[in-house]
Amino acid sequence: MAAAAKSNTNWFAIGISAAVVVVLVALGGLVVFLNNQATSPGTAPKSAIVNEETGAITFGTGDTEIDTFVDFMCPICGDFEDTYGAALQDAAANDDITLNLHPISILDRYSQNTEFSTRAAASVYCVAAEAPDSTLDYFNLLFENQPAENTPGLSDEELAAFADQVGAGAAADCIADGTYKRFVTSQTNQHDIQGTPTVEIDGERIENSEIGTRLADILG
Repeated sequence: MAAAAKSNTNWFAIGISAAVVVVLVALGGLVVFLNNQATSPGTAPKSAIVNEETGAITFGTGDTEIDTFVDFMCPICGDFEDTYGAALQDAAANDDITLNLHPISILDRYSQNTEFSTRAAASVYCVAAEAPDSTLDYFNLLFENQPAENTPGLSDEELAAFADQVGAGAAADCIADGTYKRFVTSQTNQHDIQGTPTVEIDGERIENSEIGTRLADILG
């Protein structure tokens, strides 16, 4: 009887050990999955005007390429668009330049935990994917209605209403779902954006103090 009891105890211990191994393997797999999710570049927009690798929303086919990286909560970005936005967009429309717009997010901390910068940038990709011809109008409308720092920013419903206003009502579900939020984060990190606006001309990152002079040379 003692031998039998000892045998049963050993099998029980083996079973417990096996169960623990299974649990640890499962937990390890879950950790790997969550890490992959956290570092995933997310869904890239499918649009003729979006470069899925660089995140650029492109207008025009001119030889000179101008890339602008903007955060919709950034007041200086608003000033930049007031000063140069129309001229850059006109030059792109005339194919004098190629204008690459990059909606990015570095100022979520100034929107009272609503992630406005990320949501707004993602909403521009929604419009680019669902109604590409409305993208510039939507981009401009967001800056015309730019919220102040340290406010909640615009709600998803307000973003969708602005999209509808420019003929991009089809983007509403995408905006509500935050479809491209992870893509915005990955592109912000990929381009190592530390401040906005950031401007590149033919791949060269321009010092803020030189932006006015360089753009004046190009735009006339």
